Amino acid sequence: MHDIHIIGGGLAGSEAAWQLASKGFKVRLSEMRGSGSMTPAHQGEGLAELVCSNSFRSDDAQNNAVGLLHQEMRDLGSLIIGQGDIHKVPAGSALAVDRDGFSDGVTAALSAHPNIEIVRERVDQLPESGLTIVATGPLTAPSLAESIGTATGKDQLAFFDAIAPIVHRDSIDMEVAWFQSRWNKVGPGGTGKDYINCPMTKEQYYAFHAALLAGEKTEFREWENVPYFEGCMPIEVMAERGVETLRFGPMKGVGLDDPKTGRWPYAVVQLRQDNASATLWNMVGFQTKLKYAEQVTLFRTIPGLENAEFARLGGLHRNTFIKSPELLDAQLRLKNAPHIRFAGQITGCEGYVESAAIGLLAGRFAAAELAGETLTSPPREMALGALLSHITGEAEAETYQPMNVNFGLFPPIPGKTKKADRKLMYTDRAREAMQGWMAQSSLSSAES
Repeated sequence: MHDIHIIGGGLAGSEAAWQLASKGFKVRLSEMRGSGSMTPAHQGEGLAELVCSNSFRSDDAQNNAVGLLHQEMRDLGSLIIGQGDIHKVPAGSALAVDRDGFSDGVTAALSAHPNIEIVRERVDQLPESGLTIVATGPLTAPSLAESIGTATGKDQLAFFDAIAPIVHRDSIDMEVAWFQSRWNKVGPGGTGKDYINCPMTKEQYYAFHAALLAGEKTEFREWENVPYFEGCMPIEVMAERGVETLRFGPMKGVGLDDPKTGRWPYAVVQLRQDNASATLWNMVGFQTKLKYAEQVTLFRTIPGLENAEFARLGGLHRNTFIKSPELLDAQLRLKNAPHIRFAGQITGCEGYVESAAIGLLAGRFAAAELAGETLTSPPREMALGALLSHITGEAEAETYQPMNVNFGLFPPIPGKTKKADRKLMYTDRAREAMQGWMAQSSLSSAES
């Protein structure tokens, strides 16, 4: 017998299950992978599998909104951030993880918890009763997606998401490439030499850009006219915006000194460590909809990658999300069926950390409800509160699009201040607000 049913064992569902179980409630966690069903993007059956980058982005809690979100989640006993810290790999100032070790760690922790029952099953319909958290992510199975559409009475919104290739380290020519973080920045567990850099001359860059535009792409078919999410834009779509776009985006050479010339390259392709043993490296910002054969041919023209062997090639899949500002209340409940909460990327947040953060909040709201208490929403001055507010009402429903956490979602700092000072003011204010929120209720604490 369970107290609550969670549908989906990704980042949000795993985090929600952990939060509820840690408060003493019995959880049934349904995950369709392992039951004979699979998504277009996943490769295995592990819980909290990372299907795109292995990076949780900046871990700087003083100057960055997502780094602040990391810290708030740590303070609340987050399973996802906790396992991220255990399985981190060098990535400059970012928190990047060994993707397999991370998923294995989350799966082991949930499997060992006495209050969690993991069931490998596909759920095709929203439950008509009983507390439920839907955390099926942007790759929700069509049958359940149809049930959600029926329950909400609204058409789902959709956008394309793309994943980047992963390269075997021993196939990279280090006579051409070199190790360096931009500006030699040292992050958690890093050395200032956390990225592999493949330099391009002006002529090589322009030839690459032209070939990128000419390369054969995945056909859209029924996915036509669905917008891309700006934060995970296929590299060839960025290239279409202008010949210099990539050079001021993922291929910028600023802050990287080619040891052969002592100068910044005209353009650069960076690779970031993808596993703890450093045998796999992913191509930063190289999400793509190029066909597989085209990827191999084109990416082997990059200096240093002429003999690259790919552990995974890039791909494209369709992501779906609901119109949360219109459909959900301030505690993530479906307004016309309040026994159901939504969490994770299906709510329209974007990013691994944001997905897990909304799972954390859904779990804590549900735990309070089960305990007969009311947990107030975190204040908007916090990263958690700013993200939640955007999802559940601050954003304009008709133009709602996936969003990463950023300081633009926070209440503005009054008066004129320098940009660097303003970031510190945001984070200082957030920590003060969190202390006040955590003092309000035992369910705000990280204690079990």
